[in-house]
Formats: sequence, C-alpha cells, structure tokens
Amino acid sequence: QVQLVESGGGLVQAGGSLRLSCVVSGILLRSDVMGWYRQAPGKQRELVAAIASGSITNYADSVKGRFTISRDNAKNTAYLQMNSLKPEDTAVYYCNVARTNGGIYWGQGTQVTVSS
Repeated sequence: QVQLVESGGGLVQAGGSLRLSCVVSGILLRSDVMGWYRQAPGKQRELVAAIASGSITNYADSVKGRFTISRDNAKNTAYLQMNSLKPEDTAVYYCNVARTNGGIYWGQGTQVTVSS
C-alpha cells in the first residue's frame, strides 16, 4: 500500500518562501509520476507541478519561475520549493503519485497561507 505524508506548510508573508516535502511509503518506481496540486477555498483542485522519470517537469503557468519541483528517489521524497509567494498561492497543497500501473494516490494535504 502506498501512503503519502506532506509537511512544510505554514503561514508566510508575501515574497517569502516555503519548502514542501512529500514522503512516500511503499514501493515507488522511478517511472511513477509525482506531483503537487493545490485547492483554494471555492476553487477546483489544480496541478501546480509534476515530475516524471528523468527529471522531466511540468509547471502551471502561474508558478513558473517561482516554484521548483524535485524528487529524491533514494528517499522516496518529492519537494516543492516555493519562492516569491503571493497571496493567491494560499491553498491546501496535496502530494500525488500516479503509478505506471494506473494507481493514483494522494496525501492528506498541507495548508499554505500567504499574507499580504
């Protein structure tokens, strides 16, 4: 069974930085895609960033140049470095794993609040 645990959320002023971590328990293959999503109140969950094997990355336009996704396969961990945070980045951030066998897994979420 795959379980995901996020950490690193919190309250930060606009312009500040946070680093989210997602530790995956269970088998994680290099070919599995890891991603970060977020959901703000009253809005749909949206993709923030994803990273596939070979360090291929994809970012939402709203975070390009400010956020960086990375992964450490030896530690079964994904990271999201968030710089130059804006109030509109406020949301619950969820870690996601999309397995090559079709399985989809989610973490419990971590709150990120950016004050103006």
